[in-house]
Amino acid sequence: MTDTSPASRAARILSRPIAINGLTVPNRIAMAPMTRMFSPDGIPGEDVRSYYGRRAAAGVGLIVTEGTYVGHASAGQSDRVPRFHGEEQLEGWAKVAASVHEAGGTIVPQLWHIGMVRNQGEPPFAEAPAVGPSGIVTAGAEQTGKAMTQQDLDDVIAAFAEAAAAAERIGFDGVEIHGAHGYLVDQFLWAGTNRRTDAYGGDPVSRARFAEEIVAAVRAAVSADFPILFRYSQWKQQDYTARLAETPGELEAILTPLAAAGVDAFHASTRRYWLPEFDGSDLNLAGWTKKITGRPTITVGSVGLDGDFTGAFQGQGSEVKGIDNLLDRLEAEEFDLVAVGRALLQDPQWAAKILSGRHDDLKPYDAASLKTLS
Repeated sequence: MTDTSPASRAARILSRPIAINGLTVPNRIAMAPMTRMFSPDGIPGEDVRSYYGRRAAAGVGLIVTEGTYVGHASAGQSDRVPRFHGEEQLEGWAKVAASVHEAGGTIVPQLWHIGMVRNQGEPPFAEAPAVGPSGIVTAGAEQTGKAMTQQDLDDVIAAFAEAAAAAERIGFDGVEIHGAHGYLVDQFLWAGTNRRTDAYGGDPVSRARFAEEIVAAVRAAVSADFPILFRYSQWKQQDYTARLAETPGELEAILTPLAAAGVDAFHASTRRYWLPEFDGSDLNLAGWTKKITGRPTITVGSVGLDGDFTGAFQGQGSEVKGIDNLLDRLEAEEFDLVAVGRALLQDPQWAAKILSGRHDDLKPYDAASLKTLS
C-alpha cells in the first residue's frame, strides 16, 4: 500500500534529483543566498565553512552562497562580506565547497556587484566610486555616481568571468550571477535606473545586453557542462513595487537572450512565492520563467513562514507556515527547485525535519538569528 502521509508526500516530491546542465542536484531543496557579513577582510573562515556544511549535512541539495564580491573595486561596500577573488579568500571558499561535498550537497557561489547601492568611502576599497548604467540609484533620482564607460563595462564583465573560472578551479559545482534586487546587473535591466541611449539602454532587449554579455563571458570562461544560474527579480530594494516586465511578452524579451547566452537555470526572486505574477494565470514568476525559457527554475519567497522577509531585517519574527501549496506546485512542475531563506537561517535542520515529517519540530523565525552563524 502506498504511503500517503504528509511526511511521505513531502519526501517523495522534494527528494527527487534534478539535472542542471552537467550537475545532478540530489533533491529539490536549495538554500537561498543571504548576506551574513561574517567574513573579515572578505575571507570565509571556519565558522562560515561549518555554517554551510551543517545545512548540506541536514539534506539541503543545492546551496547558493551569500553574495560574494567579484574582483572590481566598486563591487562592494563592506570588508566583512566575502569576496570571490584573492588568494586567501579563494582558499577559504575551497574549504567551504569541500565541506558541502563531504556532507553530500552541491554548492554554487553567488557572484555580486552592488553598483550604485555603494556609498563612496566605504570598504573594502574606499576610493572606488559608485558606478551604474546612468549613475543613479533609483527611479527619479539625481545622478550621484559614475555612469559606466565601455571600459568600465568590459572590466566588470571580465571580473565576473574570472570569478566563475576560479569557482570551477577550486571545486564549486556552478555559479549564480546576481541580477536581482536593484544591484548593478539589475540596474541595467530596470528602466528606472537605466537612462542610457547607447546599445545598453532603451528597450528591454537593449537593457538586457550587459547581463547577456556577462553570461556569455562566464560561459566562455568555464567548461561547457558547468552550470550557470541567473537570479533576477521584479522588485528592488529601492522600490518593492518596481517591475521589469508588465506582461509575459516583456519578460520574454529580457530572458530569451540570457538563456541563449548560456544560462542553465533561473532563480526567480519574489517576496511571496504563492502570488501570481501576471493577470489571467496562477503561475508565479518562476513558473512564467520556466514556461518562457524552458530552463529549470528555482522559486523563492517566504517559504515555510508566514511573514514577509522584509520584516526580518526590522527585527520581526515569523511563524511556521505549511508547505502543501508549495508541494502541489512543485509536483505540477510549475518550477523545479525551492530556495529556502530565513527558515534555513533559523534552523540548520529544516530540510531534515521537512523530509522526515517532523513539522512539529520546526522553529519560528527569530530575527536574533541574523546575529549568529548557527
